[in-house]
Amino acid sequence: MAVETIVWPVTRPSRKRELGRGERVLPGAWRLRLPLPFPGVPHCNAWALKAGDGVVLVDTGMHEPGAVEHLELAMSQVGLRIEDVRLVVVTHAHPDHVGQAPLIRERAGCEVWMHPNHAHLTAAAANPEEALARLVEIGRQSGVPERPLLAWAQQRRERGVGVSGPIVVDRDLLPGVTIQTDLGGFDVIETPGHAPSHVCLHLPGRRLLISGDHLLGRVSLYFDYGYSEDPVGEFLSSLDKVDRLDARLALSGHGRPFTDVRGHVEANRALVRQRLSAVRTALRAGPLTAYELAPRIYGELFSDEYATWLMTKTLCWLRHLEVRGEARRLEGEPERWVGAGS
Repeated sequence: MAVETIVWPVTRPSRKRELGRGERVLPGAWRLRLPLPFPGVPHCNAWALKAGDGVVLVDTGMHEPGAVEHLELAMSQVGLRIEDVRLVVVTHAHPDHVGQAPLIRERAGCEVWMHPNHAHLTAAAANPEEALARLVEIGRQSGVPERPLLAWAQQRRERGVGVSGPIVVDRDLLPGVTIQTDLGGFDVIETPGHAPSHVCLHLPGRRLLISGDHLLGRVSLYFDYGYSEDPVGEFLSSLDKVDRLDARLALSGHGRPFTDVRGHVEANRALVRQRLSAVRTALRAGPLTAYELAPRIYGELFSDEYATWLMTKTLCWLRHLEVRGEARRLEGEPERWVGAGS
C-alpha cells in the first residue's frame, strides 16, 4: 500500500495497534502479518516461501520503531528467523513492502531483488527534503490550503521515510527472472499502475499469484502520481495481463488470501469506470482545482483521515482523462481543470 505520494495531513488512528502474527497458508508458504501506522490499513503481509534450507521472503513490512520485533515475532510463530531468509523479493517500492529490506539483507546476508523503476521511493529516501518540497508544491498547485499543507509537511518530516537504510538492489526483477522455491518457480509479471515498480509473481502449475497491491481481497485503488505518463492507464493494462494468467488463488499485500482472481480483476475495472464517471460529472461544474474536485468525487470519504490518498488518486484520474483527451488543465496558481469540451 502506497504512502509516499501524499499532499494532505494524515490523522493517525486512535485504535490499538496490531501485533506481528505468522500463520501457514499452504505447505511451504507462510503469511507474516505486520502492523502499520496508517488509517484504514492496519497491517501488510510478507510471504515466506520455503526454499531449500531457508525461505524466500516476498516483501518485508515498513521500518519504524518496534517493526523488526514484530517481524521477528511473526516469523517465530511459524518456526522461522530473519537469518533463515535466503532472498528478499519486493513486489514494489513502497515503504510498507520494502522498508525492512536493508536490515534483513545485512542480518541474513541475502540479496534483494526489485524492479528497476524504484526511483519513486529511492530518490525520496536519498534526498527527503527535496522530495518533500516536491510534494508540497504538488499540493499547493492542486489547491490545498496552505495551513494544513504545511502542517502535513511537518508531520511527514517527523515520520521519516519508513526504510531501515539505503536500499541496495542486487538484481532487477524483470520478466524472464524466475524465483525458485520448493513450491516451484515463480514468474515475474510486470504490473505497473499502483506503483511504477510493481510486479506480481505467478506460479503457473499451481495457478498461484502473489499479487502485492495490484489486487487486494477488498477492492481498493491507489496509484503513484507524477512518476509515469498515465498510472491509471498502466493499471488497466496490468489488470488485462493478470486476467490472462488464469490464476485461482492470490496472496496479496494486505488482507487475507482470496480466490476468484478473475472476479477481483473485473471488480477493479468496474471501480475505475465508476470513479472516472464521477470525475467527468464533476468537471461539468469546472473550472475546479483537484482539491475542489476530490470531495465531489468521494463525498463523505473525503476526510482528514483519508484525504491524502484521495487527493493523489484524484490527480491520477485527471491525468488519465487528460491523456485520453477528455480533460484539460488551465495554467495558473492553483491549477484548475475543465472537461475537454469546456
